Amino acid sequence: MRLSIVTLTAALLIVAPLPVAAQKKYSGPRPEKSDVPFLQHGKKLIEVETSEAGEAQSKGDVNYTVPGANSPTRTPVPEPVFLFQSDKINPERLSLFRMEVKSGQRALSLPSDPRRRKDKTRPLFILVSPIENRLFKVEVNEPLENGEYCLSPEGSNKVFCFSEY
Repeated sequence: MRLSIVTLTAALLIVAPLPVAAQKKYSGPRPEKSDVPFLQHGKKLIEVETSEAGEAQSKGDVNYTVPGANSPTRTPVPEPVFLFQSDKINPERLSLFRMEVKSGQRALSLPSDPRRRKDKTRPLFILVSPIENRLFKVEVNEPLENGEYCLSPEGSNKVFCFSEY
């Protein structure tokens, strides 16, 4: 029994370094700023609109608004990919929401009680994958319809907005 444990340990020591050696260093484009998602269009990165959403309470809902009917950051890609250099914001705490345009502003209403959340206000699916130390890929994991969207860190009114066309 002791011989098999020694043999297994030796085998693991030989095999363990292989995945590390096989990994390639990332050589693609890098975001210019930390804590801001950048849309990836091939080798080109496009900084998304950064804003603070206004917050107001009404009838058991929390309403968030962002000035302007459209984001200046636009993409035709139905499942966009973002690169995110993390400094203070944990990319795994980002949520993606579709916003409605009301009275010339982008708006999002969420129930105060998360158990009352309607399908239209649920966060959309995203996948966050580490690339390198503090560099992450954020992929939208379901096709987006044309409209206004925002990524937002949980517990913050900071929003990163873009338009899907």
